[in-house]
Amino acid sequence: MHIGITGTGSYIPSITTSNSDFINNTFLNTDGSAIPNSNEVIIEKFKKITGIEERRYAKKDQNTSDIAYLAAEKAIKDANIDKETIDYIIVAHNFGDVSHGQIQGDVLPSLASKVKHLLKIKNPKCVGYDILFGCPGWVQGTIQAYAFIKAGLAKRCLVIGAETLSRVVDPYDRDSMIYSDGAGATIIEATNDSGNILAHNTATYTVDEANYLFFGKTYNKEDKNDRMYIKMHGRKIYEFAVTHVPQAMKDCLDESGIAIDDVKKIFIHQANEKMDEAIVSRFYKLYNKNMPTDIMPMNIYKLGNSSVATIPTLFDVVRKGKLENHAVKKGDVVIFASVGAGMNINAIVYKY
Repeated sequence: MHIGITGTGSYIPSITTSNSDFINNTFLNTDGSAIPNSNEVIIEKFKKITGIEERRYAKKDQNTSDIAYLAAEKAIKDANIDKETIDYIIVAHNFGDVSHGQIQGDVLPSLASKVKHLLKIKNPKCVGYDILFGCPGWVQGTIQAYAFIKAGLAKRCLVIGAETLSRVVDPYDRDSMIYSDGAGATIIEATNDSGNILAHNTATYTVDEANYLFFGKTYNKEDKNDRMYIKMHGRKIYEFAVTHVPQAMKDCLDESGIAIDDVKKIFIHQANEKMDEAIVSRFYKLYNKNMPTDIMPMNIYKLGNSSVATIPTLFDVVRKGKLENHAVKKGDVVIFASVGAGMNINAIVYKY
């Protein structure tokens, strides 16, 4: 029995925000002092490091559960299945439904329950729950679906990664330019002729690393509201990621029994172009090899960092031939890998 991905779908929001839209922002240091560089210089440095030119934001009347549902609908159609036969709906996110202009996230009921409601699934045996695992959430949800199916507890699961990070960014923080909105969904099921999960690996580091990503107040010290925003220690995250993720990928690949030269694509969380390139390059150096130029599809330059949604969205786009110079075909071995809040890292070796 194979356990594979039989359908994919993504929802890419329609509102495009370019780097030039931040030109009039007031960017501050963590202590509230003004950054001495002009916004032109700040934005140019930002683009050089992250690779991001623009990002997508959800419409004001859309919430995380709404775009999760839209991606799920496409995945169900792509897999050509009866939605009533889904055993689990697993939704990875970080902040729940944060309505436009609001300061509080809504996870009551869970986003998975909201998605099931929007899909109009009547079967009570279709169980929905959420997973909070930082940016690696979709990968971890896929690993959980694999475990359910392998244990005989399910035959078919819907795994979604969805987020609206534009609702939780501090406009005074340069890092606000990184984040975006989006949703990606996959059908994972037992199958005789489709793909197969060959190996997986997960780790959580919390001794010094737990709060590298955190919820914090605005950098504007004159702003007295109680709203909290996504914050990060960027340099520490970079050093952590390039140190730990390559080895986690290697451990996973070695467990699968697949040779490094047989890996066709690496779908890595679209966090930061320079960091992603450094991770994959170091991964290849663990095998004393150079990173192939066509191994790592990227769409961060147009879509930004939508956290849990980046990998399933990227995989859907490549799988359907919508990213230039990148494709996957039956029998190809690919790696999914991610790093994020927790600090969590994970990887899957997958035969398409």
